[in-house]
Amino acid sequence: MVTSAEAAAMATAADLAGSVVADFGPNPRVGCVLLDPDGTVISQGAHHGAGQPHAEVVALRNAGERARGATAVVTLEPCAHTGRTGPCTAALISAGVRRVVFAVVDPNPAAAGGAQVLREAGIDVEVDASSSGANELNHRWSIAVRRGRPFVTLKIASSLDGRIAAADGTSRWITGELAREQVHQMRSDVDAVVVGTGTALADDPALTDRRPGAMRQPHRVVIGLRELPPALQVCQSGALRLQTRDLGYAMTQLFERGIRSVLVEGGPTLATSMIRESLVDELVWYVAPVLIGGGRNAIADLGITTIDEASRWQRNGVTSVGSDVRIDLTPITPQDSGGPVTDVHRNR
Repeated sequence: MVTSAEAAAMATAADLAGSVVADFGPNPRVGCVLLDPDGTVISQGAHHGAGQPHAEVVALRNAGERARGATAVVTLEPCAHTGRTGPCTAALISAGVRRVVFAVVDPNPAAAGGAQVLREAGIDVEVDASSSGANELNHRWSIAVRRGRPFVTLKIASSLDGRIAAADGTSRWITGELAREQVHQMRSDVDAVVVGTGTALADDPALTDRRPGAMRQPHRVVIGLRELPPALQVCQSGALRLQTRDLGYAMTQLFERGIRSVLVEGGPTLATSMIRESLVDELVWYVAPVLIGGGRNAIADLGITTIDEASRWQRNGVTSVGSDVRIDLTPITPQDSGGPVTDVHRNR
């Protein structure tokens, strides 16, 4: 049973982990709080990115000898493998921790099994699955690890009639400043921003978080076979080129490079292909109060011939963003037309 002090410590650990601004890449965000037998906080720690000490190790170092007999409250199951750093289970056992409470079972088969290792060492282990903060912390990372590809967010901005550009090709700006600022925030929250060669050639986007004081920038990725002039911003910034039309292969390549979440901002060709190949985990659609009539559709032909084959989505949120409307959606699988995909549904 989880005590009130442990529940409060779990909330603190989740907040601590979520506050770290770093390039985590293949690693999850993790926070740890050590409690003495009376429930008083001894120390705390958070993981600060790939190659850095894990949260448990940071908290143990901060506690020193006070860690002996303590309870470690951790947002994620302590790892039981050696990567760039040693296993956290060994550090907890060596420090003399008597009890470990964690919120999320590690989905990574290479790192999982920590709970069993700790129990075999005589440590009391409790799983606290009720912590919404800890569960949300690595939502995208967990799905990516289970699927072996990055979690994909597709962003679309269109007019009321579903156009992303006028007949002459002009498209800046359909949505307002507040919506664009949100997109910059979204870029800072993912490992990579992805476009196709068509968007790179037509718009010459920077694909960066251009808000004042932005703390981190995503990797930039361009998918497609067409050659790009070296003067383009994505080329100048050293964007990763994946010269393929096989999007499943492209996502696998990104995963193998340590990328666990991507924001797709490509045009209708890339967006349509991502949807057709069931590679979209989350759709964020901004709708501006404007009618264009002609021009490019946000989504091209999906190969759907009857209404029964329509691509259906679960609406998770509708919010006003300045003069625009933002709709957050997750896909509904054909097998479960009554609800969203189980492991991607969440409210924003």
